[in-house]
Amino acid sequence: MAAAEPVTRSRLAVWGDPIAHSRSPQLHAAAYAVLGLDWTYERRQVPADGFSAAMGELDASWRGLSLTMPLKEPAYRAASTHDRHAELTGAVNTLLLGPRPAGFNTDVGGIVDALSEGGIETVERVRILGAGATAASALVAAAEIGADRAMVAARRPERAAVLVGLGDRLGVGVDVAPFDAPHPPVDLTIATLPSGSALPPATAAQLAATGGALFDAAYAPWPSALAASWGDAPVISGLGMLLHQAVRQIRIFAHGDPGAALPQEERVLSAMRDAL
Repeated sequence: MAAAEPVTRSRLAVWGDPIAHSRSPQLHAAAYAVLGLDWTYERRQVPADGFSAAMGELDASWRGLSLTMPLKEPAYRAASTHDRHAELTGAVNTLLLGPRPAGFNTDVGGIVDALSEGGIETVERVRILGAGATAASALVAAAEIGADRAMVAARRPERAAVLVGLGDRLGVGVDVAPFDAPHPPVDLTIATLPSGSALPPATAAQLAATGGALFDAAYAPWPSALAASWGDAPVISGLGMLLHQAVRQIRIFAHGDPGAALPQEERVLSAMRDAL
């Protein structure tokens, strides 16, 4: 009897809820074309309470998944191993599938690269708007570019307790306050609010007056309400984060290592930018 043909692990997808707005399929398709990879990359709407069932449907043809809200914490729990950024944040946005799924957080590196591309290489004081999974990635990214103090502004400040603990691990002092409380001046504000969020005009104006540059993880629609109200300070959209975290995902899917450069990576990056 002839040996069975090995299954090609060529299927990938981005999961989340909502997911129709995601540009990840275009980004990944552009990269795979340059790399000559016969992989498919789909999008699928998966709510948090449907994640386990959806994972159970995957067969050996699946190579990996990209995860967005609200699946980063369930993906962390589904992974058998975690990279350092995933371990710090408790969030996984990339799963390399197999008998022991490996979980990675490429959002941290995506934020660092997007800030660098926008001319921000180092900061001392940062403000983070929001207290969810992306806020944890933002705090780690801020620590990696030198921040030693962070103000977390949240609608429900009690949710930020985990960020205070994370700051202790990173050596970053974290203060927590409501959005409309008086805030000290900072070098950089990182907004991690859901797309379409709008703060009261007076609150947005106060944040802009003391907020330094703005990095807004949102990118659809753009400009966000916050970015449109920021005034003359530099504003960086979340498209750079989307692009650079996706490059790291593709490195993982190709090599299992977010730090291992792709063949022709400059060409890959150029094709992905064009796809945006």
